[in-house]
Amino acid sequence: MLISMPGNFMNMGCSTVVLFGEELAKYGFGEAHPMGSDRIYAFWSKFQTENLDKSDQIVIERPSLADEKVILTFHNANYIDLVKKASKHGTGFLDSGDTPAFNGVFEASSYVVGSTLKALDMVIRRKDGVQHAFNPIGGLHHSRKNSASGFCVFNDIGVAIMEAREKYGIKRIAYVDIDAHHGDGIYYEFEDDPFLFFADIHEDGRFLYPGTGSELETGLGNAEGTKLNIPIAPNSTDDDFTSAFNKVEKFINDIAKPELIILQCGADSLNGDPITHLRYTANAHEYAANSLHRLAHRHCNGRIVALGGGGYNRANIADAWTRVVKSFVKTTTMTETQ
Repeated sequence: MLISMPGNFMNMGCSTVVLFGEELAKYGFGEAHPMGSDRIYAFWSKFQTENLDKSDQIVIERPSLADEKVILTFHNANYIDLVKKASKHGTGFLDSGDTPAFNGVFEASSYVVGSTLKALDMVIRRKDGVQHAFNPIGGLHHSRKNSASGFCVFNDIGVAIMEAREKYGIKRIAYVDIDAHHGDGIYYEFEDDPFLFFADIHEDGRFLYPGTGSELETGLGNAEGTKLNIPIAPNSTDDDFTSAFNKVEKFINDIAKPELIILQCGADSLNGDPITHLRYTANAHEYAANSLHRLAHRHCNGRIVALGGGGYNRANIADAWTRVVKSFVKTTTMTETQ
């Protein structure tokens, strides 16, 4: 059973933006592929059932299309050109076999990036009172600067990190990843970046793609100690997650002290996912979101951007992602210990 947050009674109710629209549903690889276009609608149905679409603490925004120039802040030009060409002919694969090309893949991927950037902009500028954000189809953490990988075409997280730095002058960023798969596209592209604080709880790479994320990988050069990889065994439960996440919380609170938190909250770590072997319930996502919500208000004026990431059991993603949004909008009680 997950422990509850300790509390000194402090009202943290704030506005949260949620990105939703058919443009985000374009990012999918067909009915037979785990990353299908219906994923966003599974979330949206649960979201509406909980009446969150009627909450006065939630702002619903349409997706936005990223300009190619901003995608170039992370990805290289040759790779972007490859995706554009694949988008026209719509056949073959963008990697070794996990990520198919389809007609319109460039536009669909650009909408994912643009929506994450819109979420970031609203959080930074506090547009409409927004302090927190959620993009359900964001969090494409496997793609590298020059390649697709693991269902991920453009890495919206990497672009958002670059945009936060270059457009808004944010230096210290904490990236927390609770997807079952290691966030290799962020880890290795920022491995030597001393101001990108990376914390990732994932199924041990000996048992699951991409096979990376050893606890010995803690950053290179001046970035040594700014990266925290926590591989956990197959069949791990909520209790195992809580134990691991307590290390993440200490890392964020004592070492990162960020100006912005980005959460990749992939739901493929929940029991019943068809391609992973972890056994969490959605309580794990609620626990992580509550913790990071509190830390965001402690360190970075409430600024947190959450991204859906993976998850291939539709009921699981609906439950986990809805719990994350509810954790951001509810009035919480917590202890503020500086």
